[in-house]
Amino acid sequence: MLKDVFFLPMKLKLAYSNSNLLDFLVRVYFFSRGLVSLKKPEQAMSSTPDITGILENTKELDRLRKEQEEVLVEVNKIHKKLRSSPEVVEKPGDTSLSQLKNLFIQAKELSESEVTVSNIRLAQLDSLLPSGQQRGKLEVAEGNGLKRKRMKAGSDVTRVPPSIRNQMKAYASLKGEQVAARITADDAEQDEWLVVKVIHFDRETKEVEVLDEESGDDEEGGGQRTYKLPMSCVLQFPKRNDPSTTQEFLPGKHVLAVYPGTTALYKATVVSTPRKRKSDEYLLEFDDDEEDGALPQRTVPFHKVVALPEGHRQLKQELKVVVAFVCVHR
Repeated sequence: MLKDVFFLPMKLKLAYSNSNLLDFLVRVYFFSRGLVSLKKPEQAMSSTPDITGILENTKELDRLRKEQEEVLVEVNKIHKKLRSSPEVVEKPGDTSLSQLKNLFIQAKELSESEVTVSNIRLAQLDSLLPSGQQRGKLEVAEGNGLKRKRMKAGSDVTRVPPSIRNQMKAYASLKGEQVAARITADDAEQDEWLVVKVIHFDRETKEVEVLDEESGDDEEGGGQRTYKLPMSCVLQFPKRNDPSTTQEFLPGKHVLAVYPGTTALYKATVVSTPRKRKSDEYLLEFDDDEEDGALPQRTVPFHKVVALPEGHRQLKQELKVVVAFVCVHR
């Protein structure tokens, strides 16, 4: 494109010396390909496709990307603040999380606007292509489509977004490890979470196959049971041998924890953290674990405590039945 500009006659350059530089370069580009007349700017505008529209959309894209960068800077500031002082969100009047939510909403809207403007500009550019080039472009696209159909199904993994690929890699590495798994359906009246062992991760279906090692001890005597669950139903426990990299849940925080003496997880409230207790255990109060009118405080190892899933459903009185069952079988 610049080569075409440098070889234009000097008088042609002078004629457009007062024009916007970007507008001038675009016009020269299309003139060199016989798509535009450069007799006069006014005549060129009336006799050519909507070059002005293309330039305006280009400027709009620049504006949208600049705003996205500004939003990203603000998001990173809040992330840095939360990493250094996570307890700040527990303070009355703190708006860090609401600010973060609003920034993500703004980023989403800007991204959607960028897609819209990009599609409009693509359509405008496509209208400037000679019909022969358009047909050639279509034939190449169709040829590529046939090649894609011949590709193996396993190649789909290469088109998965990086964040999902990393998540899948993490789940594949869990084979043989214990995890927390929700074994009930999405529409179940309550969520049932158990400690299970990962035996396989299917990259095609993105399902985790797990084994309930304790199920053989139930009254049905049906032996150990396996489940195939989506990734969203499986939570990884913290590493037992690396507490320094584990997320710490502050006092008052709701969590999902393994009830002592069982392989079931229930909602609980943090009373004290391992760091404060100078040990590797949380002090928790489990919901509905009432004894003599009060909630007893129970210790649970940090590597058996995970974040409470959003929308967790737990029926009242359920934990009392479990406690009674544990006491009878001890």
